[in-house]
Amino acid sequence: MARPRTPLLSRERIVAAALALVDAEGLPAVSTRRLAAELGVSGPSLYNHFRTKDEILDAVADAVCADVDLSMFTDGTDWRDALVAWARSYRAALAAHPNIVPHLARGPGRRPSQLRMADAVYGAMRDAGWPRAQATHIGATMRYFVAGSALGSFARGFVDDAALYERDYPHLDQAHLLAEHQQRVDEGAFETGLRALVDGLALRFPGGGGGAGREDGAGRDAD
Repeated sequence: MARPRTPLLSRERIVAAALALVDAEGLPAVSTRRLAAELGVSGPSLYNHFRTKDEILDAVADAVCADVDLSMFTDGTDWRDALVAWARSYRAALAAHPNIVPHLARGPGRRPSQLRMADAVYGAMRDAGWPRAQATHIGATMRYFVAGSALGSFARGFVDDAALYERDYPHLDQAHLLAEHQQRVDEGAFETGLRALVDGLALRFPGGGGGAGREDGAGRDAD
């Protein structure tokens, strides 16, 4: 029997096509009709794999988060270093696909990769000695920070027009150069914020000492 000329439709093919659309044109570009056309299939055939467009976008978001490294939360890494390493991996995954971030910002819902990530972060903070409420706040704060940093570029937001800034905004006399150094500026800003955030958390660690398992004392486990 001859093989079909069109590859069989699968969840993986649908997700890959949807992610390509999101990357190229943004969330509004995704529809079942458009996806069917991109995949060379009839629209109704998509419903054998996904019931709604939102389910497709959930799968896309979950695929992006599946690339985030969580190993630092289970290999004995100090909680501060673990948060830093995880935040960098998380940002890298989102920065590669910034157009999906608004959908991710809705929260994990039923998405396995995001739920595993939330479980890993919360569990590591609890194991380190953070109370339940504060462990939850840390996870939320980190998510807000990372997602916000991945949404767009600070540096690219400034136009290359020196006269604009010199005339009315004297403190921004070098702002026209920011876009030229976009990667360095944006990554530097992320690292500055990340370190400030984690160092600030260490100062608030229950019982002092900055972290459980350190020579200078362990955290108090209180709810």
